[in-house]
Amino acid sequence: MLYFALFIGVVLIVIMNKLTHAFKSSSTLGLLGQISASLVIIMVGNLEVSYISLGKHFELGYLAVPFTLLLLVCFTNVMNIEKVQNPSILLLPFVSLVFFSIAAFFIGHPFVLITGICSSLTLMFILLYGYFTGKVFVGRMLTTSIGFIIAVLSISLIETSIVTIYIPLFTLALPFTLYYLIQDKITNVQSITVSFLTAILFGLLMYIVPFNTIWYFIVGLTSILVITQFSRKYRFI
Repeated sequence: MLYFALFIGVVLIVIMNKLTHAFKSSSTLGLLGQISASLVIIMVGNLEVSYISLGKHFELGYLAVPFTLLLLVCFTNVMNIEKVQNPSILLLPFVSLVFFSIAAFFIGHPFVLITGICSSLTLMFILLYGYFTGKVFVGRMLTTSIGFIIAVLSISLIETSIVTIYIPLFTLALPFTLYYLIQDKITNVQSITVSFLTAILFGLLMYIVPFNTIWYFIVGLTSILVITQFSRKYRFI
């Protein structure tokens, strides 16, 4: 059922993005599409974060659905790109999907493993097609769809272990924030390369740094990302 809910969610996001572009409306319509897609995942896919385990077990109760909805929409909008001609930017979500698949393999989560592998292979095909033909344009519809898939994978793993929130934060949100910061200072290829290597580095650190230390990283980066939302340039939503 979760696979079906994910498919319906992606379709909703694509339709809303098409309507937004066709009627040249504000991003509010696209945001409504993301919220609708997230609700499908929660209600149809029965996916929600019902508790948080931080040494102690904290039940979210009635806050479970709003908290899950907030996470889904926020992670969906990490790749908030209007239009980029260089498809190499897709290397960043590709790295994130690979690390999702690796984590799912060790945890034993078949949905995340299968979806992560299929999504990363699809991105690799798009990257290779764009490289050899130069016809791939990365727009909001594509990046939002990828972001939504990553958001669903994030919630799926967070259900198992809250520490896995490290993956979307440090292999996607951080590299994209870095890309936004340096894209005007160096060439586009260089900024993508630096962000790509940063994503790989922090992804590997997940298997080296103790989980207790990772929590400091998570809290620190989350605080930074919240602060960046006050600037329109770096805003996710």
